[in-house]
Amino acid sequence: MSTIPISEGFQPRAHWAPTTPFRRFLFYLRLSADLQTNTIYFDLRRRLRATTGRILDVGCGNSPFRALLNPATTDYQGIDVSEAADFGYKNPDTIYYDGKVIPFLDQAFDVVLCTEVLEHVANPEEMIREIYRVLKNGGTGIVTIPWSARFHYQPHDYHRYTPSMLAVLFSRFGTCRIAPRGTDLSSIASKVVVGYLRNISRIKPTHLTGFIFSPWRILIAIVAAPVLLLALLLGHCGIWFGLGSTDDPLGYTIVVGK
Repeated sequence: MSTIPISEGFQPRAHWAPTTPFRRFLFYLRLSADLQTNTIYFDLRRRLRATTGRILDVGCGNSPFRALLNPATTDYQGIDVSEAADFGYKNPDTIYYDGKVIPFLDQAFDVVLCTEVLEHVANPEEMIREIYRVLKNGGTGIVTIPWSARFHYQPHDYHRYTPSMLAVLFSRFGTCRIAPRGTDLSSIASKVVVGYLRNISRIKPTHLTGFIFSPWRILIAIVAAPVLLLALLLGHCGIWFGLGSTDDPLGYTIVVGK
């Protein structure tokens, strides 16, 4: 049996919930450059602020979007696999499970949230079937997935789904709405940002001098800074004004009803 070696040179940074003023500052700073998270956050903010009832967050990580819920009208529960800790996610409020059978009774939740998880599940039909099982009749499922994203959290990254395949996967639900997030300009900008940050991350001190010893990488970072800013401007224009084509977006949001 062949295996794929883990060679991830620039792993996505773990998400943290904006639960303190400092984390809130870092979170919004991240939204300015991390276009993928930007689209997810503002899409979920629109959908979750009026949500009520019992909420299940599947693959919750550090629960970065829990702050969008009103604690007075919602009862939140996050679940994740134990392997999430290997990628910087360790949440004391999480119930850890085997990633297959969700440890709750049938029709236990009014809303099921699942953000940027499905691509990391080798057998997505199994997870979707479980989401359907624990969702109440009349309940809502909100799922986000990436489309334009590098091979990440290696080797546990298995799929990129077209809207056609998403319609098939969620066909058991009574309603299914699939919406793109961002455009091709947003996707291009996101790749520019990743390339820039990858270069920055490799500027490291030497063992001999203790000082930065990567002058050519520093030069690239300085010269490329205007390109980065222009890319971010175009990327945000793609998100906010629909500039570009939605045939190659950053990702998709799927809203299903049972």
